[in-house]
Amino acid sequence: MKILSTGTRSWENRHETFTQSLLDLYDLANEQGGSPLENYNDTTKGIQGILADAIKNNVSIRALGSGWSFTPVAATNGIMLNTKLLNSLFSLSAAKTAAGYTGDPAKLLFAQCGNGIWEMDAWLQKNGLSLKGCGASNGQTIAGAMSTGTHGSAFNFGATQDYVVGIHLIVSPTRHVYLERRSYPVASSVFVTDIQAEFIQDDDLFNAALVSFGSFGFIHGVMIETETNYLLEAYRQRMPIDATLMHVMQTLDFSNIGLPCGKEVPYHFSVLVNPYDIDNGAFVTTMYQRPYTTGYQPPQNNNAGIGPGDDAPVFIGTLTQVLPSLVPTVVTKLIDSNYAPYTKQLGTLGQIFDNTDMRGKLLSTALGFPLDQLARVYQLALDLNKTKGPFVGVLSFRFAKQSKGTLAFTCYDPTCILELDSVFSTETYNFYNAFWDTLDQANIPHTFHWGKISSWTPEKLRKAYGSNLDAWIAARNTLLDKTGQAIFSNDLMKQWGIGG
Repeated sequence: MKILSTGTRSWENRHETFTQSLLDLYDLANEQGGSPLENYNDTTKGIQGILADAIKNNVSIRALGSGWSFTPVAATNGIMLNTKLLNSLFSLSAAKTAAGYTGDPAKLLFAQCGNGIWEMDAWLQKNGLSLKGCGASNGQTIAGAMSTGTHGSAFNFGATQDYVVGIHLIVSPTRHVYLERRSYPVASSVFVTDIQAEFIQDDDLFNAALVSFGSFGFIHGVMIETETNYLLEAYRQRMPIDATLMHVMQTLDFSNIGLPCGKEVPYHFSVLVNPYDIDNGAFVTTMYQRPYTTGYQPPQNNNAGIGPGDDAPVFIGTLTQVLPSLVPTVVTKLIDSNYAPYTKQLGTLGQIFDNTDMRGKLLSTALGFPLDQLARVYQLALDLNKTKGPFVGVLSFRFAKQSKGTLAFTCYDPTCILELDSVFSTETYNFYNAFWDTLDQANIPHTFHWGKISSWTPEKLRKAYGSNLDAWIAARNTLLDKTGQAIFSNDLMKQWGIGG
């Protein structure tokens, strides 16, 4: 394994929302001399050596993916490990899958932790396959997207962690485990022997490790289920914000709304509301899954360079501080020029959701809540904007199937997600705090996306997750000893009351 100490003492995340002081940043890479499997196993040993040094020196460790999170959830003041070059991919033979596996072995992919969603998509496309879903953009690594609950593209499927069916965790200098559900066996002992790991089949441990933001050990690789390649047929239209649209948003019943493909249930459904242009309606984006075929016209960016799958964070950061009286005009002009309606764009998942960058400096919070609370949350946001605003941004509603991840923020059946995307400013933080307080006062159950701005406290975590929080802590205590809990913790976890 190649390990390079960069001597970095300060690190800034992708969205430039915080700067982290640290002892060092290591760049990691696989060796090139052996077979891919030999190199992968050599990297396991190299990471265990790093853990041994960290324990000896009482230093915390965190794996770094794309740095996509808005908060230091994946950061540490100790040593951060840049995993971006740990990007091997392995297909599986039938002999390496469990005898009781009910899926198609040809659709399994074992991905090393540093693989970007875009890298995996390119590999899968060449093999006639596709991811089952992704976020609204694909700049994250697979380990980072899974660990924070990235969601967005497929409302009737779920979030990134929901197609992960196996996790290779390095938990100490002397122990690394391959973890999967006992109720859903996937890998055979042959595969686990190949990666020289201890085999654990346990639903509770696996579900807890799915969304654990780097605190259960070093995630070296994940097993994912893919599907046959497909196209998405995408539309965006403006629709009145009336009883019909609100009914669909609160029920996900598409039978009487007049969407482009009639009563067909879409693959993707999202609603963006400009609070300063209510009378002209919401922007409703729908996408429908179609069989893959060649010869289609790939999706086209609009005049502002925005693709059909891009959401507000791609461009909202281009706004700067503006006078309160000008906010309605400026926000409306930006939305109208960047988020234009379109008709029947065709593309693969990776082509539709292809953005790996953002423009400007922005903030984002994303809250999950039960679908039956949508109307209340929507009205509270609009009312608060009149008293605590103006909010320099938009309201984006997305939807996701309930996840089995113990601390998944998409924990409601189903979950509605409200994303409040805005510029980086003190005023935005003040509005977020006021909105969070309003939800608490209204006693509306909610969770927060682990990679975005939140108001998590020990009390709020307990209220949101209850016994699931106990199960998550118990699972972490089972996989990690006291020393491991300490080196895989960070300041944010301690602030939330769940750090070792």
